[in-house]
Amino acid sequence: MLIRNVRPWGAAPSDVLLEGEAIAAVTPHVPGDAAAGSPEVLDGRGRLLLPSFSDVHVHLDSTRIGLPFREHTGRPGVWGMMSNDRENWRTAEIPLNERVAGTLERMIGRGTTRVRSFAQVDVDTGLAKYEAVVAAKEKFRDQAEVQVMVFPQAGILLEDGTPELLEEALKQGADVMGGIDPCQLDRDPVRHLDIVFGLAEKYQVEVDVHLHEPTDLAIFSTELIMERTRALGMQGKVNLSHAYTLGGSSETVTRSLIERMAELDISLTSVAPAAQGQLPLQDLTAAGVRVGLGQDGQRDYWSPYGNCDMLDRSWQLAFTRGFRADELVEHCVAIAGIGGASIMDHAVPRLAGTGDRPGLAVGDRADLLLVDGETVTSAVMDRGRDRTVLHRGRVVAEQYQVAGGSGY
Repeated sequence: MLIRNVRPWGAAPSDVLLEGEAIAAVTPHVPGDAAAGSPEVLDGRGRLLLPSFSDVHVHLDSTRIGLPFREHTGRPGVWGMMSNDRENWRTAEIPLNERVAGTLERMIGRGTTRVRSFAQVDVDTGLAKYEAVVAAKEKFRDQAEVQVMVFPQAGILLEDGTPELLEEALKQGADVMGGIDPCQLDRDPVRHLDIVFGLAEKYQVEVDVHLHEPTDLAIFSTELIMERTRALGMQGKVNLSHAYTLGGSSETVTRSLIERMAELDISLTSVAPAAQGQLPLQDLTAAGVRVGLGQDGQRDYWSPYGNCDMLDRSWQLAFTRGFRADELVEHCVAIAGIGGASIMDHAVPRLAGTGDRPGLAVGDRADLLLVDGETVTSAVMDRGRDRTVLHRGRVVAEQYQVAGGSGY
């Protein structure tokens, strides 16, 4: 395929030749030139060309996207929100499998072709939510790459039978083992993390731990996670999700945490919260820490926020971090694309700084988004709808409509 007249990362108009799944050439666009020898031509119409998005923190299993808007009934705290989900998820207006697949379809239509989704596994849901996410992954296997993380949303130690259910999902092929608030929720961080890392080692999968804990507890949990990462040789296989408060201690502690995360290749995913005490993005990137972005829950029983659009979440990341300079706003887009891709696939290089604009060079996999906008920053601010999405060198969505989708 030849993509004509696009502006990679907002640069001069170019023609981009794809061969198979990869970018084969990027040349200056010359108006009127014939596309001789190209089996297929896609007219970019002067739009921006960006790497497609990687949503590396999303709860597809709790979605209410596409359903009637409802009053938020969640109660404070992780257990209160989780209980609200338990009370309502079975009685939604359409079956679970349909709403999970429909939400993934919308994400693809808006430009996301890499996804790490959590699948809640506990004594209430059993494997129902895990199976729904796996079914959506299979349905859209040609349009997106999906990793499924088995996730103990209700903790691991609070209800008998949870570890066995988590292991069953791993036996069935889950890609990532999850953990959550080892100190604050389960109140036994050593045992919690022993189970998380033990199962991950047994089934040779990566680890992703939710940390909502306040500063001192979050730092303590992170220290324990680092110890296990080093002892088990799991460098490059561990991610921290949220970790809102890890930067809330002293500058010395923050610097030490970032340096050790970089040394152990422990990555971080954010959902762009408006929270004090977060680790600084610029320092994380400068140190070589892989950083990704996600939508989290989307209009579900936890929160009314989320709309399947990672360009919108890039805006939120820039806004909550107080970024105004174009380089920093564009850095948020790089995090939403290649930043997350480098967490899902370590063959993808981590971002090399706030000015790094990767993903569109010869040899890169052709996971691409064409979107209207004068500049990358203006596209973040305006979030236009004129989008074309490619996955592995093939067009998979146009104007929000996914090839092979249901129009959900």
